[in-house]
Amino acid sequence: MMDRVNKDLLPMKAHYFLFNAGTGPVQPFLSTYARQLGFSATIVGVIYTILPISGMLAKPIVGAIADRFRCQKLMFLAAQLLTAAAFLAINFSPEIPKDQKVHFACDGDAVFDTSPLTKVEIDDCLVDQFQKIPGNVTCRLSCPMEEQFWKVVTQYWNASEYQNYHPDKFEFTAFVVREKTVRINNATYFGFKYVELNSGKTTKALCPCGKECHISTVCDITCDDYNLNNMVTQTAVSDEDVYSKSQFWIFLVLMIFGWVGQAVVVSVGDAICFQLLGDKHNRYGYQRLFGALGWGIFSVIAGVMVDSLSEGSSKKNFESAFYLSFAFLLLDFAISSNIKNAQTNQSTSILKDVGRLLVEFRIVVFLIWCIAVGMCTALMWQFLFFLIEDLAKNQGCDSQEWIKTLEGIVQAIQTLAGEMPFFFWSGKILKRIGHINAMSLVLLVIGIRFTLYSVITNPWWFLPIEFLNGLTFGLFYACMTSYASVAAPPGTEATMQGLVGAIFEGVGVSLGSFVGGLIYDAYNGPWTFRLFGIGALITCLLHAGVQYLIKRSGNKGSDYEARYTSPSEAFNALYDDQQEMTLVE
Repeated sequence: MMDRVNKDLLPMKAHYFLFNAGTGPVQPFLSTYARQLGFSATIVGVIYTILPISGMLAKPIVGAIADRFRCQKLMFLAAQLLTAAAFLAINFSPEIPKDQKVHFACDGDAVFDTSPLTKVEIDDCLVDQFQKIPGNVTCRLSCPMEEQFWKVVTQYWNASEYQNYHPDKFEFTAFVVREKTVRINNATYFGFKYVELNSGKTTKALCPCGKECHISTVCDITCDDYNLNNMVTQTAVSDEDVYSKSQFWIFLVLMIFGWVGQAVVVSVGDAICFQLLGDKHNRYGYQRLFGALGWGIFSVIAGVMVDSLSEGSSKKNFESAFYLSFAFLLLDFAISSNIKNAQTNQSTSILKDVGRLLVEFRIVVFLIWCIAVGMCTALMWQFLFFLIEDLAKNQGCDSQEWIKTLEGIVQAIQTLAGEMPFFFWSGKILKRIGHINAMSLVLLVIGIRFTLYSVITNPWWFLPIEFLNGLTFGLFYACMTSYASVAAPPGTEATMQGLVGAIFEGVGVSLGSFVGGLIYDAYNGPWTFRLFGIGALITCLLHAGVQYLIKRSGNKGSDYEARYTSPSEAFNALYDDQQEMTLVE
C-alpha cells in the first residue's frame, strides 16, 4: 500500500511549499511595512483596494490566454519571476516625505517639545527607550525668530555676533540631556543646558527674565540619535496630497506587480494541479497543505529575524525578510520547471462556455459567497496585524520588542495548526457535508472569530483563535477551488479558476480592504472587527436560507449536494490518500 508514489505530483507539492515559503516572510507584513513608510490606515486600505482589482483583471485574462494557447506552464513560471522581482524591489521603496519639527521654548530653562503645534505624536515606549541609553544627544536646530527673541540671544546667550545682524533663522546646536526628558499630557519635553553657536562658541541656554524675554517658536531639527529623530518626525503630506507623490506611485506599482504575479501563480498553478489530479479533485488539499507548511514555518522565522535585527531601533528592519523571500521564489522557479503539464482539453469557445455557466442561479449564489468571504479575508490579511500592534501598545513598552515574533507565531498557528489539517481532511469533509453546507459553516466561523477579536484586549490571547483559520481559510479555499474546478466546462479550467479568484479578490478583498480601512481610521480596530463579524453572521443566515429555498425548488445538482461515502469507497479513498502522501518509494 505504501510502495508507490505519484512522482508527477512531487514538483507540485514542492512548488506549493517553496512558493509559500517565499511569500510568507513578506506578504503578511506588507500592510505594517506600508504603515512604517508613512501611509495611514486609509491609504493602506486604498492600496489594498486597488491590488485585488489588478488581480481580478489579470487572473481571467492570463487564464484565458493560457487555455487558448496552451501555455499554462509558461505563464506560471513567468509569474513566479515577476513576484520575486517585485518583492525584492519593494524593499527599496522610498518613504513618504517627512518633517522633523519641534517647539523650542526658553522661559527660564531651555527645552524643545512635541507640542500640538508640531502635530507630532510620540509613543511612551519610545521615550522610555530613549531615556535608558546613557549619554547626551546632539541636535541641530534652525528656528525662525521674532524681533524680541534676538534680545535674549544677544544678552543672555552671549551671542554678540547677532547684535546688529538678524538672519531669517537662528541656527544652533543643542546638547540634549536624556535624563531631562519628560512626558506631560500630550507633549514630550527634551531639556538642555548648553548650546553651540555657529561661531563655535559654547554657552548656557538661559532665559532668566520671565515672559519679558522668553522664546517660543517652531524649529526644524535633526539629531545624531536615531530614536530621537524618529520621535520628532511627522509625515509632511496629508492623505489628500499623498496621491501626487512619486513615493506613493512607486510603492503602488511594485505592489501591483507583486500582487498580479502571486494571483497568476495561484490561479494557473491550481489549474495545473487539478489537471495533474485528473478526476481525483478531492486530493487537492493534500497538495495545498505543503503550502501551509512553507508559509507557517518561514513566516515565524521571518518575524524572529526582523525583531532580532531591529533590536534597539524604533523601526523594524524588514531587509532580511525580503532577501529570504527572493531566494525561495527563485528556488521555486527552478523546481517548478520540472512540473509535467499537458493541457489535454481545449474549449472551442471559452467565453461562451464560461458565460453560459454564470447565468445559473447556483453559480451566482456561489460567487456572492466568494465576495462575502473575500471581504472578511481582506480584514484579516490587511488589518489583523494593525489590531495586534495597537493592542500590544497597551501591554507595556517591552511588547514592541517581540511584536513581529508574535505576528509570526500567529501566522504559524494559522497555517501549521489551522490550514494544514483542514487541507488534509478537506476532501473527506466536503464529501461528508457537501460544498453548500461547508460554505455556510465558513461564514459562521468567521463571524465567531471576528467577534472574539473585538472583545480580547491582550493580543497573546489571539493565538487560540488562530486555530479557526483552518475553517475560515483552509476549508474555504479547498471548497472554492474544487467547486470551481468541478463546475468548469472542459478546456476552461484555468479561465474558471482565474474568474473565481478574480471575484474573490477583485471584488471581495478589494471592497473589504477599502471599507475596512475607512472604518479602522474612523473608529478603531475592535469595532471594525465587531462590525464585520456581525455582517458575517447575518450573511451566514441569508446563505443558509437561500440554499434551503434552492433545494426546495428542485434547483440542485448531484455534484454539489451533501453526499456520503460507502465503506468500500472510504477504504479505496484511504488507499489513494496514502499513495498521494508517500514521498519516498
